[in-house]
Amino acid sequence: MVTNTYGRWAPRLATLLLWALAGATAVYWGLKLSASPAGTAPAAAAPEPVVTDTQALARLLGASPVLAAAEAAPSAASRFVLMGVLAGTASGGGAALIAVDGKPAKPYRVGANVEPGLVLQSLGKGAARLGASMDGATTLALEMPRKRP
Repeated sequence: MVTNTYGRWAPRLATLLLWALAGATAVYWGLKLSASPAGTAPAAAAPEPVVTDTQALARLLGASPVLAAAEAAPSAASRFVLMGVLAGTASGGGAALIAVDGKPAKPYRVGANVEPGLVLQSLGKGAARLGASMDGATTLALEMPRKRP
C-alpha cells in the first residue's frame, strides 16, 4: 500500500509559510513604529511676502500713468494750511500758525524754515508768503480759510 505523503504535508507546509509571513510582518512593523526618528523634521519656512507693483496694477485696471503720478505727489498749496497770523505792523515781523501735511499747526516766525528749502518770508492781514529764501521770489502764498456764516 502506497500512501500519498504530499497530501499530509502540503497543508502543514502552507500553514508554516503563512505563520512565518505573519511573524515577519509583525516584526517589521514593530521595528518601524518603535524606532526613534533619525532627526527632527525641518521647520517649515514662512512664505515670502508678496510685493505688489501698484503702478502695474493701476495700468492693468485702466489708470493712465499721468494721473497716477499727479496723485502720488500732492501740490505744495494743498500741503500747507494757514491757521492764524500775528503780524507786527511796525516791525514787519510776527508769527504764523501753519499746519503742514495735516499735522497740528505750529508757530513760525518770519524768516524761519517751515520746511527745508521753504522760508516764511512775510506776513500780511490773513496771509503769509513762503519762498526759497528771505529775499527771493515768493513761491507760495497762503491765505486764512474764509469763515462761513
